[in-house]
Amino acid sequence: MKMDDYLSFKMEKKQMAQRTILVTGANKGIGLEICRQLARLEMRVILTARDKDKGLEAVKLLEPEKGTVEFHQLDVTDPASIAALHDFLHQEVQQLDGLINNAGIGVGTGGADEADIQEMRAILETNLFGPIQLTQALLPLLKKSSDGRIVNVSSGMGSLTNMGSGYAGYRISKTALNSFTAVLAQDLADTNITVNTMHPGWVRTDMGGQNAERSVEEGADTAVWLATAPNLPSGKFFMDRKEIPW
Repeated sequence: MKMDDYLSFKMEKKQMAQRTILVTGANKGIGLEICRQLARLEMRVILTARDKDKGLEAVKLLEPEKGTVEFHQLDVTDPASIAALHDFLHQEVQQLDGLINNAGIGVGTGGADEADIQEMRAILETNLFGPIQLTQALLPLLKKSSDGRIVNVSSGMGSLTNMGSGYAGYRISKTALNSFTAVLAQDLADTNITVNTMHPGWVRTDMGGQNAERSVEEGADTAVWLATAPNLPSGKFFMDRKEIPW
């Protein structure tokens, strides 16, 4: 780690200590690494996943880290699951300082001319409507923070500027998530909440495959930065801590 990066890391750690940040889809891959990096910054991390056993196993993996990591079951497509998380947080925390909407699926390879509609609906339920429902439910707690952060994990495949072919359902879901980010940032412009989205790159995960060019550490970095660094803009799209085109 370069000295400038180290000093920045130390400053962020000092300024953001004791913050509570919730991460969805965090039992593996980028989500798990986001939790690891947040824990190293001594955050209180709420790690969520659909599968209870996998979520608890993920928490065990993070026990050596300095922060507090705890698990709560969450299926972002299930209103009852979101309501249970909402009730838990209202009882256990006074405020929520960050929400990282990482949970997502990527299935199907067909283009828009042949994509299966039912498959597309399933992708949109997880990648778009899930983050929207969860964000709406947790906004009251985020508004109690002096510096609330919402980070949506998107993809370069959702960029209109660099749009490609194939994977229509996934591309459309991420483009729509980007739009949600931009609209929400405007809607919350008069609040203390910053809203941004990020592209992790092609990362070596179950979804990205082992031939991907980036490590999970690299893929998670910008999400952690957006959730912790001081004085960030709102309503932007980032990769490697730099703004990229929509």
